[in-house]
Amino acid sequence: MGETCLPDELRTLFLFEKLSDRQLESLCSHGHLARFEPGPICIEGEAATCFYVLIEGELVMSKRSGGADLETNRTSQRGVYCGAWSAFVAGVPQVYESSVRVTKPSKFFVLDAHAFGDFVKAELPMAVHLLEGLKVGGLRQRQIVDQNEKLLALGQLSAGLTHQLNNPAAAASRAVSDLREKVAGMRHKLAMLADGKFSPEGLRVLVTIQEEVAEQVAKSKAQELTALESSDREDLIGDWLEDHAIAGAWDYAPTFVEAGLDTDWLERISASVDAADASASLQGALGWLKYTIDTELRMNEITEASSRISALLAGAKQYSQMDRAPYQSANVHDLLRSTIMMFGEKVGKDGPVKLVKEWDMSLPEIQCYPGDLNQVWTNVIDNAVQAMEGHGTLTIRTCAVGEDAIKVIIGDDGPGIPMDNVDRIFQPFFTTKAFGEGTGVGLDLAWRIINQKHHGNIRVESEPGDTRFIIVLPLVAPKPEEAPADAPA
Repeated sequence: MGETCLPDELRTLFLFEKLSDRQLESLCSHGHLARFEPGPICIEGEAATCFYVLIEGELVMSKRSGGADLETNRTSQRGVYCGAWSAFVAGVPQVYESSVRVTKPSKFFVLDAHAFGDFVKAELPMAVHLLEGLKVGGLRQRQIVDQNEKLLALGQLSAGLTHQLNNPAAAASRAVSDLREKVAGMRHKLAMLADGKFSPEGLRVLVTIQEEVAEQVAKSKAQELTALESSDREDLIGDWLEDHAIAGAWDYAPTFVEAGLDTDWLERISASVDAADASASLQGALGWLKYTIDTELRMNEITEASSRISALLAGAKQYSQMDRAPYQSANVHDLLRSTIMMFGEKVGKDGPVKLVKEWDMSLPEIQCYPGDLNQVWTNVIDNAVQAMEGHGTLTIRTCAVGEDAIKVIIGDDGPGIPMDNVDRIFQPFFTTKAFGEGTGVGLDLAWRIINQKHHGNIRVESEPGDTRFIIVLPLVAPKPEEAPADAPA
């Protein structure tokens, strides 16, 4: 049991000096004095059960950041309070918002959180209403603005995704249309069999060559030629076809080059047809093979377009974390890839913003909130792209930090952040953009997701031509029930 509380002793503290005798007696009847040896008083994130007021000694307040405690205040001032200071606010889960420890034997006035809340509500009703409005209203406003920020970002990225999906969808549609024509042409080629233009032996040779050509078409994708090499090969094949009196030689040449054929292949076909069936024409054989090649190429295009669409949808699902638990194990590189994909043609090796990836692929998976981390990557990358005015180099690095954390660095070669703004960049509603172009909550949201929800750390280092957002994440973020109450959902 603690020491007896005396109203006159409480009156010496600036926090209570204006209270009446009755109010001081009420506090003393519900609270007590307690002495603490050096060590922790309360732990950030745990249920807030007591309100503490320092009478003598020294306390240190700290917040978790980057897996470590960051000291935010150290004081010996009598009357300084900590703990369940907002117990009078209804409808908000009460947790300690900071960790507090004493550095030497210290004396506190201690009041149960419920008793403190009831006292403030009963004795200071107007202040309660004002503070409730400030805290609860602020939280609600921030939640609404956060949600709107997410919707705005998702809307912009969805537009890019729609554009990306349109390209393979259009390619597939064109390939299907061409394929329909080629299949119709193949049906006409069957008339060659009815007319007996090929003997059974000649037809077997042609079918064998046809199968080899189909395999060659599949291989040709892995043996892509440069534009100059393709042009040279087209000239060689076109000349060969003209020398063998093939009608439409220069229409055939690009198709044969695309299939990976060369003049050696054509010589083999010519020799095989001549040896197998003297009555068969090389023109007919090559025409048959061209239809085969066209058909295979169009089917390849349809397969590639379908695969691209599937990859884009899979990436969008990974980005949105659709049908997945909010808290789960995730590979940070998968999250980064899905976010980069959502930027479409803006960011990448062929885009106006070049992407440099220096990733440590040996990093372990982390226990985290993947959807929220994707929001962080989106906000930081989007800021970088805008800072570079859509042209420049985006660099993303990953590495380990000791044995229990990882680091993600997102950098750009834009003009940099003015020194006056670096310290304010994560403040709510601070923006350097023109009125109506930015809300100033994107980086504030990123800060809260990293620092409050994941107990990590995000900071910025900037100079002209080199701005880096440095994000440190613990391998295991607090589970939902352990996360601070004011962390963004």
